Amino acid sequence: MLADEGVLLVKIWFHLSRDEQRRRLKDLLDDPRTRWRVTDEDLAQLKTYNRYRDVAEHALRETSTSEAPWMIVEAADPRYRDVAAGRILLEAMRARLDKPHARVRPVTAAPVASLADNVRLLRAVDLSRRLDPKDYPKQLAKQQERFARLTQRKKFGRRSMVIVFEGHDAAGKGSVIRRITSALDARQYTVVPIAAPTDEERGQPYLWRFWRRLPGHGHITIFDRSWYGRVLVERVEGLAPPADWMRAYREINDFEEQLLRSGTVVAKFWLQISKEEQLRRFRARATTAFKRFKITPEDWRNRKKWAGYEAAVADMLDRTSTGIAPWTIVEAEDKAFARVKILRTLARTLEAAL
Repeated sequence: MLADEGVLLVKIWFHLSRDEQRRRLKDLLDDPRTRWRVTDEDLAQLKTYNRYRDVAEHALRETSTSEAPWMIVEAADPRYRDVAAGRILLEAMRARLDKPHARVRPVTAAPVASLADNVRLLRAVDLSRRLDPKDYPKQLAKQQERFARLTQRKKFGRRSMVIVFEGHDAAGKGSVIRRITSALDARQYTVVPIAAPTDEERGQPYLWRFWRRLPGHGHITIFDRSWYGRVLVERVEGLAPPADWMRAYREINDFEEQLLRSGTVVAKFWLQISKEEQLRRFRARATTAFKRFKITPEDWRNRKKWAGYEAAVADMLDRTSTGIAPWTIVEAEDKAFARVKILRTLARTLEAAL
């Protein structure tokens, strides 16, 4: 992923024989001024040198790729070691500067049109689902309490949670987030609204700005839009070339797998509404004084690209709804139904994880 983002990766392994390592450790121990440099871990590693070497050889073989090969340098002679490492760095930098576009690898799979079946499945979502207004306050309070109590459990102190919200404009993401956060301790969560990347963020690999906002143990981060922007808005608006958004599916799945393996609970929601309902909500915002700030010319412009977004969403759900991090499609025509369903799903997800 780093290589695809334009990073020059140089990996150097400095090799020492067992005899040379033993000699160096002895010299350090014999000198009172350097004895402190030798730790118990260093001495233990010397005893298991052969096993460590075998594991290292396997790691080098498995991770030496065409984009980032390992360069092995014999480190017994310090002068040779230093010159060899400097030469490797110099040659790598010269090669990149002489051929700056050589890092761009061909896309292994050409972009394909969205499968019609994917779009049909999205359109088949039952948007008529409703919650009785009389039941809503009770159901909402019940699920808020259920979710909040789970976040207060001792076991959650050793875990963290990431909640991702995506959906059409005016689908109700903000109002759902408010119902979630009103049930939580304000010190326990962070809401991250995602907009266009800053100049600093553009100078980093794409996922960098999301990695740095991840929660620590016992905390929750709620993303109001997320890393899926690469396969949604950036794809539809032509802000990312096909090669970039095509490989993003794999990178996103890898990213979420890493989160889960590190103990983070991931919940992803797509809020689905019809084009007609979106128009009704847009008009309501435009004609209501205290809601007018929510509607912008960009919202109307995006609406004209409904078909493009629909195809992108169908592909996203198909290619990134995995067994360990599935998408939950939320029928969001009725906001009350959507809020209760999301809170119930969050509680079930956290219960299963704990």
